[in-house]
Amino acid sequence: MNPASLLPPVRNPADCSATRMLIFCAVMLLTSLDLGCSSSSSALNKAWAEWKMKHSKVYDNQTETAYRRAVWEKNLFLVMRHNQEASAGKHSFTMGLNHLADMTAEEVNEKLNGLKLEELTHLMNGTLKEVNISSIPQTVDWRKNGLVSPVQNQGMCGSCWAFSSLGALEGQMKKQTGALVPLSPQNLVDCSIKDGNHGCRGGFISKAFGYIIRNGGVDSERFYPYEHQNGKCRYSDAGKAAYCSKFHILPHGDEKALQAAVASVGPVSVAVNAMLRSFHLYRGGLYNVPNCNPRFTNHAVLVVGYGTDRGQDFWLVKNSWGTAWGEQGFIRIARNKKNLCGIANFAIYPTL
Repeated sequence: MNPASLLPPVRNPADCSATRMLIFCAVMLLTSLDLGCSSSSSALNKAWAEWKMKHSKVYDNQTETAYRRAVWEKNLFLVMRHNQEASAGKHSFTMGLNHLADMTAEEVNEKLNGLKLEELTHLMNGTLKEVNISSIPQTVDWRKNGLVSPVQNQGMCGSCWAFSSLGALEGQMKKQTGALVPLSPQNLVDCSIKDGNHGCRGGFISKAFGYIIRNGGVDSERFYPYEHQNGKCRYSDAGKAAYCSKFHILPHGDEKALQAAVASVGPVSVAVNAMLRSFHLYRGGLYNVPNCNPRFTNHAVLVVGYGTDRGQDFWLVKNSWGTAWGEQGFIRIARNKKNLCGIANFAIYPTL
């Protein structure tokens, strides 16, 4: 593919020269390469090679390589245009070329965003617990209290529901026992099929907790390591590291209730709309995208705190796409913006 075909439209040669210079130098900035700005193809080739090396990308054949290169280039120019606008004050966050940059939005949504929509009608009976929304702190970050385990990477497996639910349970176990023990998403992927989950093809946060309740526990990550794919159930009491007796669902779309629960309970599992390219390639800052539809959710994450940055309220959210994504695996999503991205649509936490 000719990189010139991906350049933004220009009106005259002077604009074209300035635009090309901006793009070539932006490539240098994004990849930290010491390059001149004289050759678009050589700059892009080196940037592509550096990116593949950084993220250990290997493709099956030349056809696949050419396709991934084309997708990567489109995402490169999308990132640069966005970041240029962010520098001009049009956006409150930046984007970057993370390990998902050779995938289309459709591929990310199909392979990584495996949250299934909950059937709230039958779940609401006996699961809703009232929370106190008065006298709550202005800021909370449960990482500082040791309730949040290290960020993991779910890989090309739609297991976000397992990581999210276990993140909430890890926090509760830490409060109960004083020890933070990473739990096993693979245990849930392999063993909760009969509870209604579908392994790497997606699942439900509530049914993850349902399995743990029915099974009497869940193994630790160390005992039952993550494998990025479906496997045979190998749960053992010898590796049991956590349990729960029930779970509680917060009122639909109520950010105040979610804030109160995060403040008083700890990390809370939530569903979000993660279908946009801006989410997939998020690098840092406060994610405030007006077209992030709150009526649609497809990804499970973990709210581990909240706060305010230069007058804008935000949720502090842990993802399961590795530390190369976002702010070392975390994202700050705008709070009190009419339930942006549907973050309060389905908030749930377990109790021991």
